[in-house]
Amino acid sequence: MSAEPAASRPAAPPQPAKAAAAAAAGRTVKAPDAGRRSERSRRAILDAALALLGEAGYDKLTIEAVAARAGVGKQTIYRWWPSKAAVLLDASLALAGEPDAEGGWAGLPDTGDLAADLRLVLRARVDEFNDERYEAPARALTAVGATDPELGARFTERLLEPQLALYEDRLRAARESGQLAPDTDLRLTVEMLLGPLTYRWLLRTGPLTHAFTDALVDAVLGGVAGGTTAGVGKVTA
Repeated sequence: MSAEPAASRPAAPPQPAKAAAAAAAGRTVKAPDAGRRSERSRRAILDAALALLGEAGYDKLTIEAVAARAGVGKQTIYRWWPSKAAVLLDASLALAGEPDAEGGWAGLPDTGDLAADLRLVLRARVDEFNDERYEAPARALTAVGATDPELGARFTERLLEPQLALYEDRLRAARESGQLAPDTDLRLTVEMLLGPLTYRWLLRTGPLTHAFTDALVDAVLGGVAGGTTAGVGKVTA
């Protein structure tokens, strides 16, 4: 049997006609989920930015390269972010993990042993600093934030301050339970814990190890407690 000539075949019905036909037949035609598509594109852009940063470094990172790697137009990126630094900030936030239902991150562990809890958390921090996936964007944001006050302020507000608040909350619980002196300056203690760690990582003044953070916890809590961490550990009944 010969094929029907193209000119005699009815044209394919337009989409609205197909939808109407489906509705008449009792079928539901779902509209494309624009929100899901946008989230996929956003995630692809952030992943592409992190991958390219690790491969080429921040100076060679471009919006055009990110768009090509993510499979989107560069105008899509500019619609959501004003610069590659802003893309990198959101990529770093995504790398840090999703906030909980209340918009924050899970608190530090509280086993009743402050020294042990801090050692655990700072060891994890060391592992993060030594992870190439985290190190490249963190170093880039630190450098850009030092010369771009607006970006630096957003970096501090959106990423650093929420994390510092978690440490303060844990120290506050320890102070309320009598493990720390009532007049302990919580923010100062947090910066005494994290400052040397960040300094060593940023300037590479020495190896970042678990032994270093353990010694740091002992030194800081020993100073805050006016003695050794033996008196800062577990809550006594």
